[in-house]
Amino acid sequence: MPPFARTAQRDWEEGLVHAKAGDWAKAEHAFHRASERNPRDTVYLLNLARAQMKNGAHDKALQSAQSALALKPDDALARMIVADCLSAQHRYLEAANCLQQQPNQTPRNAEYYQNLGEALFNAGQHQAAIAALFEALSRNVDHALSHYRLGLSFNALGMKQEATECFRTALILGLGGGDLAAQGLLAFVERELCRWQNAQADVAALQRLAAALPDDAASWASVFAQVTVTDDPDAQRRVARSCWRFQTRRVEAFAPVAPRPLPARLRVGFVSADFHQHATAILMAEVFEKLDRSRFDITLYSHGPDDGSPMRARLRAAADRFVDVARRSDLEVAQQVRHDEVDVLVDLKGHTRDARLAIFGHRAAPVQLSFLGFPGTTGATPADGIDYFVGDAIVSPLAHAAHFSEKLALMPGCYQPNDRQRPLPGPYGRAQAGLPEGALVLCGFNQPFKLSPEVFDVWCRLLQRLPNAVLWLLQWNDHSPAQLRAEAAARGIDPQRLVFAPKIGLREHLSRLALADLFIDTWPCNGHTTASDALWAGVPVVTYAGQTFASRVAASLLDAVGLPQLACTTVADYEARIVELAGDAPARQALRQHLVAARDTAPLFDSETWTRDFGCLLWAAAERWSHGLPPDHIVLADETPEGAPA
Repeated sequence: MPPFARTAQRDWEEGLVHAKAGDWAKAEHAFHRASERNPRDTVYLLNLARAQMKNGAHDKALQSAQSALALKPDDALARMIVADCLSAQHRYLEAANCLQQQPNQTPRNAEYYQNLGEALFNAGQHQAAIAALFEALSRNVDHALSHYRLGLSFNALGMKQEATECFRTALILGLGGGDLAAQGLLAFVERELCRWQNAQADVAALQRLAAALPDDAASWASVFAQVTVTDDPDAQRRVARSCWRFQTRRVEAFAPVAPRPLPARLRVGFVSADFHQHATAILMAEVFEKLDRSRFDITLYSHGPDDGSPMRARLRAAADRFVDVARRSDLEVAQQVRHDEVDVLVDLKGHTRDARLAIFGHRAAPVQLSFLGFPGTTGATPADGIDYFVGDAIVSPLAHAAHFSEKLALMPGCYQPNDRQRPLPGPYGRAQAGLPEGALVLCGFNQPFKLSPEVFDVWCRLLQRLPNAVLWLLQWNDHSPAQLRAEAAARGIDPQRLVFAPKIGLREHLSRLALADLFIDTWPCNGHTTASDALWAGVPVVTYAGQTFASRVAASLLDAVGLPQLACTTVADYEARIVELAGDAPARQALRQHLVAARDTAPLFDSETWTRDFGCLLWAAAERWSHGLPPDHIVLADETPEGAPA
């Protein structure tokens, strides 16, 4: 062996020692020396790429891995590492293309197709992902993760029955720490289908898995499913915390920013994948437009698609800077935020699809908040990277602080912003909507995953007690109408009393929605944007408020339009209130007139005041940090609204 090769091998061996000890910075230096001394050794290059990945240097890692692949195009490991580097930068389609270019003479085993299926799924190429995963399963039918990923792709294509079978198979085979994720998705998708035969058993299994989580667990989970199908706030926090740990397990926080005087214009960044035609954008657009530019400098960091919509253009115009970070890694986005000297960084995704909480795990900004996009805690403490959770005295009262890992930052009114530029209801006829003239219309337009057998039991009892009533539901998918009609028949209700409305554009939807006599809410996940749409359309909402954020949103909305009496604290009261209003047309008309007037007078629709209050909250959080104080609960109004649920 030539001297240079021996020296290179010693450097490489030194790198392995550092890597085993977890010191990836020293490992990278050693592997770099080895590859410089012997640049044609692919083992050295691939170890260097691995260390660079660990250190967040994704561009350098990609260059190292590509150099190794150029030397040995048939090296399956080199190709896999190149694909991993591309995926780390959210360049999923390129990662899939890289794998697909593997030479035909190189064996394509189950692991190859598993990796290809994952890359194609992340790239949104679901049909191709399904084909790849079937290839993987043909080589290893007992691979639980492939069944799980197959379920994800089927679900993304709307093939929900197939998805549930995949999730059940994955659970039978066992995913280890991933069982919680599969069980959550199984319960959630079965709810979407309104297939309730196994509903009780599925939710019970989900609750058992959550209860069994160790305090220090770091497992992937469908936190959104946990929040929407259960009403156990402590379990929701425990699952969210486990999922946060899993997502940030390889994330290293930046050095803290020393407290400093704040600039005249507070630098605030908002991070989301939903800066396009999306419910979050609809709620936030006017906030971005109305934040006082003499006091705020606003940057939107978008890691989602550009749909070319008017809303995308509106958001671009509303911000001082609009930065597309969709093709950057979490570390690179965090570095950009730190470079921009953002004072306060706001996450608008939480534990929802396409969220990137790892950006916040890097501690990109000195003050970091979770707001709006997710109806529950992120599971991250201030020490982890999320300082505050923005709520209000109804959805997240201080008495519920133990259910949140973050400190609470409470708005003086409802936490939810509303866009006054949304369309006003116009003329619309019952015949046009397929509704019978003269019937009492009970509207339940929430998505079917929010509808449980227990809620539907109450709704069917209402139909039995109110023979002139029809139940008006939104047809969110092709599966739920037949299922719900069958469930109604099983409860002694004529299936024709269920009327399904197709999805239509917002302007027409609000006009149609105004035809309802009452909006009857779901639990443990209320209507959120759907409920505020009903109130804007002049339709009284009756809700039942539970113990979790998701189950208290409608109560907060009602308080903010001056109708706290429509938020009930027991199911019996909820049912009785609906029956009472159903038999009192003058009372319903008075409520409708109240809501029409509320568009111009109620705090819920006063976007100017809401935005000013939100700005005060951002400043209050920043000032605590600037003064060297740790995060603590922030309450802009000390009084709990009269009539608020306990």
